[in-house]
Amino acid sequence: MLGILPAMIRLGITIYLLLLVAACRFAPPGVTNILIKGSDTEVNLALSLAESYMEHDPMVSIAVTGGGSGMGIAALINGKTTIANSSRAMKPQEVELANERGIHPVPIVFAVDALALVVHPELEVDALSVNEIGQIYRGEITNWQAVGGPDLEITIYGRQSNSGTYVFFRDSVLRADYAPALMQMNGTAQIVEALRTDISGIGYVGLGYVLDKQRQPIEGIRIMDIAVEGSDEALSPVEVSNIRNGAYPLVRPLFQFTDGPPEGELLEFIQFCLSDRGQELVEKSGYYPLSPRFERYNKQWLHE
Repeated sequence: MLGILPAMIRLGITIYLLLLVAACRFAPPGVTNILIKGSDTEVNLALSLAESYMEHDPMVSIAVTGGGSGMGIAALINGKTTIANSSRAMKPQEVELANERGIHPVPIVFAVDALALVVHPELEVDALSVNEIGQIYRGEITNWQAVGGPDLEITIYGRQSNSGTYVFFRDSVLRADYAPALMQMNGTAQIVEALRTDISGIGYVGLGYVLDKQRQPIEGIRIMDIAVEGSDEALSPVEVSNIRNGAYPLVRPLFQFTDGPPEGELLEFIQFCLSDRGQELVEKSGYYPLSPRFERYNKQWLHE
């Protein structure tokens, strides 16, 4: 048996090399590969943009994977991706580490997202204030009775710490650490599936993930109305006007980070994302197009 093993290894190496040579021989010449990694909030939108762009330009191959904003940013810092998708800004220490490794991150905003608070359809609580949400996720409110609901212990669902949504929600809503009882889920899909069966649960997700193509909430969950203060009118993020006029409180930019200002095919893909066609896909995916403020912000990085 031991005498056979080296021959098997040599055979395996030979087959691998033959497959590698064949792959190189039959790969279309001149194809540009673009890798996109990062935010789970953005992954479906990124896939839609990539598929549309590849139909427009078959000489570009775009691969999209999720894993969280932190994973995408780490991949960019380590030179393992072309674009890092992130639902948060890069931290100063991340930028410093990138620069130490010869990477110079450029932030491009390509969409605007509203964060939705999602519950089971049968939970008898219609709205919350931002302060009440913070109290729930800090562990200061633990029963739905405290906010006018049934006598049920609250189960809080959220993302893992490498998620940009985790960071945004912590810094913008809690302004403190999460309660130890937080159920940390690997992705947005897991939060949604948990809330379809847990009548006592609440979770935060990117709005686009829980809207269908008609921009209506998907089946099995309910999107809560949110008020800035307890005495204010609670507003639904599903109403586009509440986002565009700035009335809905949980809104954030979505980023594409590149190493230095994009050039060549990468620049053309970024420009497609920011074009009228790209912004139409943004809206169809449940997100919101760029405001003039973000359009001006992007111009500093894009050399047309």
